[in-house]
This record gives sequence, structure tokens and C-alpha cells, in this order.
Amino acid sequence: MRVSRLYTTANLTTDKTIALDDDNGHYVRTVLRLKKDTDIILFNGTGGEYLCTISEVSRKAVIIDIKDWLERSAESPLIVTLGLGISRGDRMDFTVQKAVELGVTHITPLMTEHCVVQLKGEKRPQRLVHWQKIAQHAAEQSGRTLVPPLTDIHHLQHWVTQQQGLKVFLDPYASTSLAELSPINGQVTLLTGPEGGFADQERELAKAAGFIPVCMGKRILRTETASLAALAAVQILWGDFAPSTLANSAA
Repeated sequence: MRVSRLYTTANLTTDKTIALDDDNGHYVRTVLRLKKDTDIILFNGTGGEYLCTISEVSRKAVIIDIKDWLERSAESPLIVTLGLGISRGDRMDFTVQKAVELGVTHITPLMTEHCVVQLKGEKRPQRLVHWQKIAQHAAEQSGRTLVPPLTDIHHLQHWVTQQQGLKVFLDPYASTSLAELSPINGQVTLLTGPEGGFADQERELAKAAGFIPVCMGKRILRTETASLAALAAVQILWGDFAPSTLANSAA
């Protein structure tokens, strides 16, 4: 039987007893409906995970006994930074979720000229918290023991000058493919636009900062499709989807 996994910000140590926070306690009690003496896995994003047992489930608290530390990693050897042009509503949520499942290392939401989403005042920190929670839940589901951080929202013109590794941006009018390139020091930075794509000035800014325009085939992809297709492609070429990596993990 599959053991449920939960992300927590708590300090986890073997032979320790903790009370889950209200959100996780509600999830265990009401959604999962787990009972006393049920095994559960906790992780806090620092690497590895902990096999635990539920010692109490009540309206007031869910108490967890931490048993054993499990040294396990589901991380790709490829470091992938994603600069993600902010898109509307569910599209952005979907992209963040699937990017985590596909092994992204860092995500930065970007304001670009064609962004239709305006995050002002309290909306800005609220959306960042929302996206980070999506990343946490995606890490729970996909078995990752590290949770990719979402950095603060940046403007594209500032972000492009701070990146390292192989730097590419997705451009349906480019003539270069990812297969013609190679990561630098095991690192790739992907830049993807919002629904309206990049403005001409933004393309020039990216190229001036060392970003290479790359085409993902002859079809124009939606923003969420392009991001995820690129992430899958770099994992196939250089990450843990690559045949050599899969062979080594199976050995």
C-alpha cells in the first residue's frame, strides 16, 4: 500500500514527536482520513525524508512520531533554472506544478511587456505564496525530497543579466534546436514568455545577455506547452531522462 507523503516546514529529527501545522493536520484528518498507527512520510525540503507513524488524530491535533530517516533523492543531475513569463490563472499554476514534476531546480516568475497579469499591492506576495504551495504539493506527489524555490517576481530586463550556464530562450522563429547545444557546467537556464510572447526589444535584451534563441519545432506552442516541452527535452538530452542516466540508475 502506498504511504502518503507530506511536506512540512518543521524541524525533523528521528525519535522526535511533533504536531502537524493546521493545514497539514486538516489534510491528514479530513482529506486523507488517516488513522492512528498509520505510517506516513514527511520531508522538509532539505534532502531525504522520514518514515513516521501517526500517534494521535483528533480535532485539536495530529501528532506524529518520527521513526527513521531515509536517504533518498529523486533529483536530476541537471540544474535547470526556469524564467517563466507570468500567464493567467490556471495556466501559470499548471506550468509551475508540471515544471516541478519534470525536475526544475529554480523558478522565477517574470514580468514582460506582453504580460496581461498585473500583480500590485498585496496580490504580489499572495501569488508567490500560492505558487510556492503548488510547488510543495507537486514535490509531495512526484517523490522529490527538495522543493524548488520560487524567487521573487523579476522584470525580464534585470533577470537576464544575472543568469548562468547554457542560456536559451524559446522563440518560434529561431533556427537553432536544443539538440545542437550543450549545458555549461551541468546547468541550463530556460526563458519562456507569457501568452503574447516576447516583444522584439525583449528578444534583443535576451540575446545581448547571452541567451540563444531556440525553436521547439515548426508549430507555435502555447506558453504552458512550450515551457514543459523544453523541460522534458533538456531532461532527455542531458538530465535524468537520458538513456545513459536511466541505465545507471537501473544498474
